[in-house]
Amino acid sequence: MSSSVPVPAQGRELNDTRADLRPHPSIPKVGSRNEKQQERERDQVPGDERQSSSECLTRGPSHRRPNPSLKQSSGAIVERISETSRTTTRKTLVLRHRNAEHGQQTETRTKANVPSDARPNDSAALQSSWNPIASLIPQTTAPLAIRISVPPLASQAPKFLQPTSLHKLTLEGQEAAILEDLLSVLMGYEGQYIRFAKSYNNALEHNRIAGPGFSISPGLDRGLHDITTSILKIATHYIATEAFIEAQSRAEFGLVNHALCAAIRKLLHDYLVLIGQLETQFLTNSAFTLHVLSLHILPASRLMFQVYTLAHDISLRNALLKDQDSDNEFDDDENDILLSLQQGGDIGSTRFCMGGSILTLLTQRLEIMAGDPTARSLLSSLLNEASRPYMMMLNQWLHHGIVKDPHSEFMIREQQSIRRERLEEDYTDEYWDRRYTIRHDIPPQLEAVKAKILLAGKYLKVVRECRRVDTKAITDSPASFGDVRFLENVNNAYSRANEYLLQLLLTTYSLPMRFHSLKHYFILQSDFLSSFLELGASELRKPADKVNMNKLQSLLDLVVRQPGSLTAQDPFKEDVKVEMNPISLIDSLTRVVNISGEQSETLPPPAAQLEPEKAPVGYTSLQLDYIVAFPVSLVIGRKTIWRYQVLFRYLLSLRHLEQQLVFNWQTQNRTSCWSYKSSNTKLEIWKRHIFALRARMLAFVQQLLSFCTSEVIESNWQAFMKKLAVGEKTNFKTGIRTVDELMQDHVDFLDTCLKECMLTNGRLLKRHSKIARTCTLFALFTERFSRELEKGDTDLSDSGQLVTVVKRFELHFGKHLQLLLDELNYFAATESAVLLGLCARLSTINHSTEFDGPKC
Repeated sequence: MSSSVPVPAQGRELNDTRADLRPHPSIPKVGSRNEKQQERERDQVPGDERQSSSECLTRGPSHRRPNPSLKQSSGAIVERISETSRTTTRKTLVLRHRNAEHGQQTETRTKANVPSDARPNDSAALQSSWNPIASLIPQTTAPLAIRISVPPLASQAPKFLQPTSLHKLTLEGQEAAILEDLLSVLMGYEGQYIRFAKSYNNALEHNRIAGPGFSISPGLDRGLHDITTSILKIATHYIATEAFIEAQSRAEFGLVNHALCAAIRKLLHDYLVLIGQLETQFLTNSAFTLHVLSLHILPASRLMFQVYTLAHDISLRNALLKDQDSDNEFDDDENDILLSLQQGGDIGSTRFCMGGSILTLLTQRLEIMAGDPTARSLLSSLLNEASRPYMMMLNQWLHHGIVKDPHSEFMIREQQSIRRERLEEDYTDEYWDRRYTIRHDIPPQLEAVKAKILLAGKYLKVVRECRRVDTKAITDSPASFGDVRFLENVNNAYSRANEYLLQLLLTTYSLPMRFHSLKHYFILQSDFLSSFLELGASELRKPADKVNMNKLQSLLDLVVRQPGSLTAQDPFKEDVKVEMNPISLIDSLTRVVNISGEQSETLPPPAAQLEPEKAPVGYTSLQLDYIVAFPVSLVIGRKTIWRYQVLFRYLLSLRHLEQQLVFNWQTQNRTSCWSYKSSNTKLEIWKRHIFALRARMLAFVQQLLSFCTSEVIESNWQAFMKKLAVGEKTNFKTGIRTVDELMQDHVDFLDTCLKECMLTNGRLLKRHSKIARTCTLFALFTERFSRELEKGDTDLSDSGQLVTVVKRFELHFGKHLQLLLDELNYFAATESAVLLGLCARLSTINHSTEFDGPKC
């Protein structure tokens, strides 16, 4: 009895890689055979030979194809294969079932594997060295990833498992062997004669994603070799795409990547069905050749190539492949991370190509391949499937104002650290401007409507926080970019959200009344200010840090509640508060102008002025504050309140300077030393000079105050009220007026007032501050001079101090006023023509003086 060498079960795994494949329904069933006859045939075979037959079946391909020249028979033919093993020869019987239509054939193959002088102990040693074991790998965040370790490479198998050389096979045998190997390789497994290249390591992920190269055993016919090489490209694409799906299906790559991988997985399933059908043809059709295989798989090769190039491009962007320039990308990655942190993003998502970037890539490839119908159909299908989770997030944002973006891939970024409670103390209005922002990776389909998408969600978010609307579920919203209604969906959602918020602000929260209240308190169009300044004069003359704020607040409350005044009927009078700003108005405006970059010229330090103040007083530091609640604080935010405060302080400074000059005039009129002529001729001459200079200064202040209130603020206010009235009467469904347009109109009104009041131009601001300082010092000087005259100091006229000081005031005022007129003419021609009105008002003040220049 012949001795047999048992083959370990692990060694049979190389040829059992397709054991899990199920036959396609189109494969013909096995020819009819009586079960008893089969049992008798199996009984005729010795036990050890039956075992050897199964081992031989797993050891290598039989390359048996149906032969139509053989006669058909109803029973299976027992095939005998002679095989030489070491020093003995063993014959085994192999049962192969063939279709009765194509007949059956018997093939005997004899192999001589080992020299005749080898010992049995050496055989056991060879087999023990080849012991591949399948194990479970750690689970990843990809739910459908393969958890079984990669199989060993066929090149690592021992020699006794190697197949017969192709040199020893006929042309028909070579074709049969290569066909059977190709069917395995096209499904991602190595064959007997077609194996992975030596440079390929299937244990490394980046190697699997890049795709393997293949090596064909020597001895293959050149024609068969060329066809096989062309078909092997499909196997490379399939293996790389399958590895790409496993990598991109991890949780950190986002929902859009997951949807794309699911769509590609469906394509690979259809591809495997095609391979199963081709295998059926190989087993049942004798006319199935290598050339026929290449023709049948040609359409699939085009699709696989498109999928592979797409996967390769995404893998490069996600750093799943080793790139030659990867060492030079560290600085770019660091900049991207810092930018993401500044914008409130996620560090983990800075490197990945996900969300809108994936959809953008698909759209760009679709535009490039628009001339290829097959590629266009494939990419359109992938784009529609990949956009489904993105459209779900878009619908949640458009119809509910909610950002459901666990992987930071949606076009709207939410910075949760910014809360509405900070609106009262935040001068940058971050809640509206930076709470929700737009990312840079926006799909091209949404680029034209990105502003509407952002505003629609922000509007609904505000309405939801006010609990003023019941957002019902939208059931008829588009699910992908393939739906032509998705742009209409954006426009409808934007109109609906805008209608909700605009009605909420204009009706429920009385926004127009808020604007009128702000005008009464900050733009000095009410009688309360004069009463307040008169009652609080004793406190306002003190240094700013010595002022009793509680007393001033009580005086303000008393004035605004006075019966018969306009402010008594104001429902928002409780929101007005008094505060002191230690920074002067000119310094504050100069900082803003320098930061904004409009003018680089700064004011001279206080030491360079005529008589610097030791500390700011209450009059120069007084300002009002206005408290508004959410959501009105979105329209009347801290930046808006700051603009109102600047206008208030500027007009208050002009009003206070006017009161000082008027007080001097009143003092001079009721004092005998001023009203009666003196015997000193020189003193009377300089008294007339003081009268004339005070009148010129008072005219300057009054003309400037009248210009700012009547021609600038009032005219712009009326234009703003007209826009607001249009917003109240507009049919919201037409989309003519929006909340952001209303907010922008309000800011434009204030900015225009600041600009035309010369508070945003560095040169005009500097010139105005010098003239105002000169007028203030002159008022203080005349007050002191009046006290000296009342004392009867006759030596005052003999000294040269009076002459020098008055000439100096005349020189400064006239010179700077003329320079102001020249600058007003220039900026009226280049920036704002409204300044011509002020120039005409001030042109007569220097009349009949040495600074009397050309008229405006």
